[in-house]
Amino acid sequence: MTVEVKVEETLVAEVGVAPQEEPMKPVIENEKVVEGDDKVKEVAESESKPRAVEKSSSYKEESNFLSDLKEFERKALSELKLKLEEAILGNNIFKKEEPMKNEEKDKKVAEEEEKKEEKKEEKEEKKEEKAEEVDEKKTEEGDEVPVAEEKEAAAQEGEEEKKPEEGCEEVDKDISLWGVPLFPGKGFEGTDVVLLKFLRAREFKVNESFEMLKKTLQWRKESKIDSIVDEDICADLSSAAYLNGVDREGHPVCYNIFGVFDNEELYQKTFGNEEKRGQFLRWRLQLMEKSIQKLDLRPGGASSLLQINDLKNSPGPVKKELRIATKQAVGLLQDNYPELVAKNIFINVPFWYYALNALLSPFLTQRTKSKFVVARPAKVTETLLKYIPAQEIPSQYGGFKRENDTEFSSEDCAVSELILRAGSTGTIQIDAAEADNTLVWDLAVLGWEVNYKEEFVPTDEGSYTIIVQKRKKIGSNNEGPIRNTFRSNEPGKVVLTIENTSSKKKRVLYRYKAKKCSTF
Repeated sequence: MTVEVKVEETLVAEVGVAPQEEPMKPVIENEKVVEGDDKVKEVAESESKPRAVEKSSSYKEESNFLSDLKEFERKALSELKLKLEEAILGNNIFKKEEPMKNEEKDKKVAEEEEKKEEKKEEKEEKKEEKAEEVDEKKTEEGDEVPVAEEKEAAAQEGEEEKKPEEGCEEVDKDISLWGVPLFPGKGFEGTDVVLLKFLRAREFKVNESFEMLKKTLQWRKESKIDSIVDEDICADLSSAAYLNGVDREGHPVCYNIFGVFDNEELYQKTFGNEEKRGQFLRWRLQLMEKSIQKLDLRPGGASSLLQINDLKNSPGPVKKELRIATKQAVGLLQDNYPELVAKNIFINVPFWYYALNALLSPFLTQRTKSKFVVARPAKVTETLLKYIPAQEIPSQYGGFKRENDTEFSSEDCAVSELILRAGSTGTIQIDAAEADNTLVWDLAVLGWEVNYKEEFVPTDEGSYTIIVQKRKKIGSNNEGPIRNTFRSNEPGKVVLTIENTSSKKKRVLYRYKAKKCSTF
């Protein structure tokens, strides 16, 4: 089956899949492109031809391969690994336990002395019992106790009296972070990836990176973070943040939906007091740990997340409790999860966001702030498309991904794009060469403001054209794509007509699929 695209009924271009290209120069903000394997058609007055697919090189993660590192970066990594190995072998990673106060110390000494006395009494009783058994045995058998038996008794007594030498500590070479062994001597390929995150967070200053790593490990130990994924925390917040799909580079995408806290009951249940805010923070850390489990912490792997923060209907900074909790969460994530977020995209941003950003900005590093992307409501879909394929963007944000979708999967259909000039009309023709086919299609227009209709045109000129969807006007406030189906009883084609009634160019995204009716 083929698809034809017509614009102003004078230009026809057959749509084909554009080959995936290597990363190119950064994408300019007002450039109209589709990335990945999507197909692109731009219509000018004199021609219609495919345009090259471009990716933003500024978004691509820095390489974790040793061969790609600069000389000073390799040197810093070597120095950090040496410091880390020495600290592990010297048991200097974690803080030593603080000396006990005199009262506690005296109490503990007294308890130990009491235990020693009890053991001594038990030992004496055992000796007496043993002596009686030996005497009975001598009396009955007339022989001495076998030498081996005496040696065994003496060995047992020696074991009981033997004490571990003071100051002797066992070296723990199994220290790990995010499931990656940290001891350089183990030669695990993910160790360099993890250490480079701390180095980049501290601009390759070895001592500062090492201290940051130690503080993170100490914090995780004290806060019991390694077991946090198994805890049952804040079940009511499942809709407030969740993982959904991957971006163009394979990064898992995490959506944070602040609008759920507009519900006063849920807000008070989450932020009502300090204890509840503490549970909220622990829930957020749990989500981060679950997200990390989706990463590939090896050279060349997708080792960071894409965060989408939806501020639609969010209570905003007027809510003191939310402001405090947000500030605490930002601090914990920045201090203990360095370089684990590739981009932080804020969508449906209201005006108050800029005040909140000014409040939090002093607590963020310049590197962290450089990863922020902000999109007003009218630019949500356009912004997300720069980083996420249309088939991976949820339908509520203008993409084609639906929950429990039985028609399409993210793998089986490429997404195509048609760009319409202001005032022009474009048609997408989906061929149904055989009868008894069911055609399914998705279509979305960025910013809409178009007139739209759907028809089935039979191949047989004696048959009638069937109106699938009457012409209708779709305003700029329309959210989500159009999905429709049509069962053809004869060969023909479905024609989708889009009239751009605005004064701006429009991007039309679409995909289609055909199935034999018997398979439905």
